[in-house]
Amino acid sequence: MNDPRTARADALIGELRREGAGRLTIFLGAAPGVGKTYAMLGRARELKRRGVDVVVGVVETHGRAETAALLDGLEQIPRRRIEHSGRVLEEFDLDAMLSRRPALALVDELAHRNVPGSRHERRWQDVLELLDAGIDVHTTVNIQHLESLNDVVHRITGVRVAETVPDIVFDRLRDIVLVDLPPRELIERLQQGKVYVPEQAAQALQAFFSPSNLAALRELAMQTAADRVDSDLREAQVARGLPGASLRRRVLVAIDGRGQSEYLVRVGRRLAERRDAPWSVVSVQGSGAVDAARQMELDRAFALARRLGGETELLHGSSIVDTLLDHAARSGASAIVLGRTRERPFARMLNRTLTQQLIQRGAHYELTIVSTPEARAKSRRSLRDLRGWLNRSDAALALFAAAAAAVIAGLAERWAGLHDLSMVFIVAVVLVAARTGMTAAVIAATLCFVSYDFFFIEPRYTFYISARQGVATVFLFLLAALVAGRLASRLRAQVLGLQAANVHATALQGLSQALAGAADLGEVVGAGTRALRRALGADALIELGGAPLRDAAVGDRDRAAADWARRNVQPAGRYTDTMAGADWWFLPLATGGADVGVLGLRFEAQQARLGAEQRRLAEAMAEDIAQAIVRVRLVGDLQDARVTGETERLRSALLSSVSHDLRSPLASIIGAASSLDNYAAAMDEEDRHGLLETIRLEGERLDRYIQNLLDMTRLGHGGLALNRDWIGVGELIGSAVARLQRYQPDARFDIAVGDGIGPIWVHPALIEQALFNVIENAAKFSPAGEAIAIEARVLDDGALRIDVRDRGPGIPEDERRRIFDMFYSVERGDRGRQGTGLGLAICRGMIGAHGGSVEALAGADGRGTTIRISLPRAEPA
Repeated sequence: MNDPRTARADALIGELRREGAGRLTIFLGAAPGVGKTYAMLGRARELKRRGVDVVVGVVETHGRAETAALLDGLEQIPRRRIEHSGRVLEEFDLDAMLSRRPALALVDELAHRNVPGSRHERRWQDVLELLDAGIDVHTTVNIQHLESLNDVVHRITGVRVAETVPDIVFDRLRDIVLVDLPPRELIERLQQGKVYVPEQAAQALQAFFSPSNLAALRELAMQTAADRVDSDLREAQVARGLPGASLRRRVLVAIDGRGQSEYLVRVGRRLAERRDAPWSVVSVQGSGAVDAARQMELDRAFALARRLGGETELLHGSSIVDTLLDHAARSGASAIVLGRTRERPFARMLNRTLTQQLIQRGAHYELTIVSTPEARAKSRRSLRDLRGWLNRSDAALALFAAAAAAVIAGLAERWAGLHDLSMVFIVAVVLVAARTGMTAAVIAATLCFVSYDFFFIEPRYTFYISARQGVATVFLFLLAALVAGRLASRLRAQVLGLQAANVHATALQGLSQALAGAADLGEVVGAGTRALRRALGADALIELGGAPLRDAAVGDRDRAAADWARRNVQPAGRYTDTMAGADWWFLPLATGGADVGVLGLRFEAQQARLGAEQRRLAEAMAEDIAQAIVRVRLVGDLQDARVTGETERLRSALLSSVSHDLRSPLASIIGAASSLDNYAAAMDEEDRHGLLETIRLEGERLDRYIQNLLDMTRLGHGGLALNRDWIGVGELIGSAVARLQRYQPDARFDIAVGDGIGPIWVHPALIEQALFNVIENAAKFSPAGEAIAIEARVLDDGALRIDVRDRGPGIPEDERRRIFDMFYSVERGDRGRQGTGLGLAICRGMIGAHGGSVEALAGADGRGTTIRISLPRAEPA
């Protein structure tokens, strides 16, 4: 139960946190084109006329002349120019706005994704920084960009919005302005070209901008604005110590399972429907045990409420009034529907009736008290049998406790010499209250009072009390017994409520932990069935998809119930009104409108009824299992999509490589050979030698490309065998450099091999190929005339390190790891203007086969890139 003082303190803390921060105003629309930016600029011009310092940070007019005209006279911060992918793009300049520090900043399109290179990835992060700096912000956003509504919008429109705004941004707002436009007028604006260009407008009218979609989004925007205003009102009221008022008139139906529950549910449903308000049904479970008939009535009422579209919840508390009013305050209810309370025996002596207490304490709620003919008939039989409020076991316990207390008191007086025996009887009353309810405690207190007076107050064995102080003693004893019984009964109710909540939470926590570690559907099903059996003590089975149940313990009647539950997304089978003759109780596994499967439960000994706590726990666990199944399936789909995308990317890159990098040397070879064939007689010796040299160089280039493809294939299929031998490090580097200079004679090198480096035990051809690929890559990006530095030295642990440094443009830090991927980037990595993009990938594979590593580092003085090859010390066996 929430403490009002704690809620008020939380609300005040929230208010204090907002002090000093900027105020956020959001102009909310149902779709593009409703006029959010126009309304924001109109509001800004009005504030400008009032003397407010208004500055435009970024406003997107989308070519609309009437919107652009509103910018006249407003100060604008120049946009920041950022280069990205060879283009210069304009973006909101956050630093300039912070330096200017106006009273009000206009930042359009809150869900916008910033250009890479900006401080923040999303524009809403820029807005939060402005608010933290104490600057008021006006911004615009469409309802489909709200993160919590992303799935709802997808179900409505079939379009998944990628750019979303988290709900925490809405938690910072002070004002929300709903910019509304009827769907018909918005479609007319679209057809007139005021929202999109004609080609885009025609496509939008067939998809997102259909009348049904716009009407649904419009209703969603209105509901969001109303919920936000309602939440702000409740927080403000609580912060001032006032009861939280609600603008949305939620209807709360309270039932107790005493003969009119379903009638109350239907009355509450009709009342909520007339008011177009959400509604829910609750029942408060106190300390007393719930008999089977009452529990069955509650189950039927809850099932009826769910079928009618209401929410249900079982509350725990020692005081029905306190629990009910606390829940009404937390849920924002403004109307409470309940049946007329029948006065019970001793009700006036103990307390007022439930309706009287609600009328006295629920001044801020609209109370609807419903009376049925059955309830009126029961009220005329106020002293009917005690089965409705006291069962036989409780009465027997009260009688036994009073008798036992009298015997113990007599023994204590005779053998222990005790004279004050009242505490013996009070302990008996407390024990009864702790094991039963308040009614049994009152009976026990009365019996103990009579026994104490009859057996131990002078004159004994009469109810006459001779001394005045004796009268005070026995009546004070009765009062103490009643108070102690009351307190013990309330404590028992609280303990029972905590135990029930703890069982529920523990079961869900255990299920969540088990599902979190499940990696595939089989593990999810196994973890879910084990958790259900452990928490509910029932046989459990889970079937996914639309496949029929294959469990041998399931009969034809059960399979029909499971199929009905799956198709209608409603429980079926035992403990329901649909195919109740089945042995299993089936719950549909569905989330977000997606059919996942069906969950079946069969309880031991086929108990006659299913308790509300068991039902709630099973439904909650079924929902968690369904979400876990959807999660695993989504992960699998994403993995398949990633593999498919990666395969397509590699295929495209390979085709590009074959079509360009292999075709270019072939074209040179064919051209040179054709020239020799046709004009060899007319050429001098130098020209013929030049053409032959071209054929040789291009042939070697083609051979390197094909060799790279073959090496990559061998690496990918694990077919790279290591034929190790001893070879000198200087010899390896010299061979790779000489090989490169045969076709790049202008390349310069600065080679430094440390003293004392002996030969290494490697596959010479593979290490030379890896070095050649790195050196060739460095030569492509080194400026003309700049030497490529190659340094080799031995580390303290005997490992060999070779650094190849160029003086090129360098590689950004976040892309250095990716240059070793196959076919990485057409503009970066080892591809450049020539090459297959396989050189560094092959280098990493060859060095990795030797147990070494390759990494890309920044240049020593901030220029160029250093490729570092590390090889561990190895010796023959």
